[in-house]
Amino acid sequence: MKKTLKYLCLLAIITSVMMSACKRDADYIKGTPSPFISNFDLKKQYKEADLLLNTDIMLGANSIKGVVISDYSSGNAPNGLLVIQNSRMVGSGIDSVRGMAVNIGADAVKYAIGDSVHIKVEGGTLKRVNGILQITGLSSAAVNKVASGKSIKVPIVSSAQLLAAPGTYENTLITMSNTVLEPEPAQGETYVGDKTINDGFGIATLHTEATANFASQQLPPSANFTGVIYYNNQRKPQLWIRNIDDAFELPLIKPSPVIITGYLPDPQGTDASTSAQYEYIQFMATKDIDFAVTPFSVVTNNNAGAATYPTLGWATGGVRTYKINLTSGTVRKGEFFYVGGSSKLIWGAGSTNVSNAKWIAAVNYASNNGADFGTANTNLLANSGNPAGIAVFEGTTVTASSVPLDVMMYGGSTPISGMVYSAGPPEVGYRITNTDFYSTINASTRKPQPIYGGGSNTTRLSFQATQSNPTGGSFVRLGGIYNPATGRWKTGRSLRNITMSLTMQLSELETGVGITTLEN
Repeated sequence: MKKTLKYLCLLAIITSVMMSACKRDADYIKGTPSPFISNFDLKKQYKEADLLLNTDIMLGANSIKGVVISDYSSGNAPNGLLVIQNSRMVGSGIDSVRGMAVNIGADAVKYAIGDSVHIKVEGGTLKRVNGILQITGLSSAAVNKVASGKSIKVPIVSSAQLLAAPGTYENTLITMSNTVLEPEPAQGETYVGDKTINDGFGIATLHTEATANFASQQLPPSANFTGVIYYNNQRKPQLWIRNIDDAFELPLIKPSPVIITGYLPDPQGTDASTSAQYEYIQFMATKDIDFAVTPFSVVTNNNAGAATYPTLGWATGGVRTYKINLTSGTVRKGEFFYVGGSSKLIWGAGSTNVSNAKWIAAVNYASNNGADFGTANTNLLANSGNPAGIAVFEGTTVTASSVPLDVMMYGGSTPISGMVYSAGPPEVGYRITNTDFYSTINASTRKPQPIYGGGSNTTRLSFQATQSNPTGGSFVRLGGIYNPATGRWKTGRSLRNITMSLTMQLSELETGVGITTLEN
């Protein structure tokens, strides 16, 4: 009898666990499933076949709720679709923002962006119509408006993210930032039709109906575009901006004659010696340069152990920032050149001498102070700890207000720490410029964000991979495709750790997979 009771109890426990495992993640009140299912959970039930919606399919729910993101006032929306967006708590950093299109016919025009609605979808069918995933078979009576003027979360999505997971963003309002039109629009070219946009991480399609009231307006050469992602009949995602305010034109980027293509922050051996100036940065010229005629400067920042914010930005000096002037030598378009320690060794003590490389500046940064600012330090480039960075400037005068031509930040923890940025007032930190990684305009708020750490400017590369035999770090190669004429990255830079050795040759840093190239 005792064994029977034991087995009955065990069976009850197993059954309880299995039932709980089958429940959806939703809101519960005293153990009762919410009548609402999130778009995130509902989309998971769809398997690219018509799906009749009932409480079993929807795991106890019969409705969805969310904020309206569709807009018919400008005429650029699929007919009859009321599109709503919602999210739920998922955990583990998963973004659960999802949109859902509901076909209610002509009454869809009655709803405005920001309306909060509840929609009873039980009895409807989730299916594709002309490529667009939507709930059909409902009347407008299924919709109950409960509020208006609600805020909407708009994720910033790169073309690479969109193409990798289009279903995630289908029927969802997103922003694609720092895009350029390809080819560059001619004078008088308008929005109407399908246009190719490039954000440096791939290409996407911008779609405008001929009936849109902005269809005949001039197409900007560069903009942040906010819109809803719909599939077309070929199952390709398209971005439909809802009105002309969804296009935020950006100033054209100033091309940089010098771009950052790699760096060695941790050569093998010890840095704790005034003779160990082994660290260096690799650049590429995007035009022919005579540095005696057109000088530049390079500044590195190191925030290890910092107790104050860099109130003067890149010009802070001391052990925080170190400046090297580039005032002599020449370089040809597309040629790599180097700035760093006077040792001119490829990977520290005992490694290949690369004096034959194009060294535009080689200084004893361990014994000598920087040009104008920067205290002699054995670490030109940080290799651990708080975020660090590299910037190149036009001319040899760098102040708190100077804007770099190119900049790259790397390392540190999330969120940004180490006295690197303060929102103020006044806002202080290291200024950025418009690159493949950074933007001086926030794509979501459309407000200026000129300093690293402010707004969406939080991207940074990881630290270099460490090595052994002998101990040291890899060379960080930054590979992308740059257009010198427009200043845009057709393909944004990505990090590739190059394994180093004492016998490595210069050609191995300047050739191979993942090097930066120029588009023309």
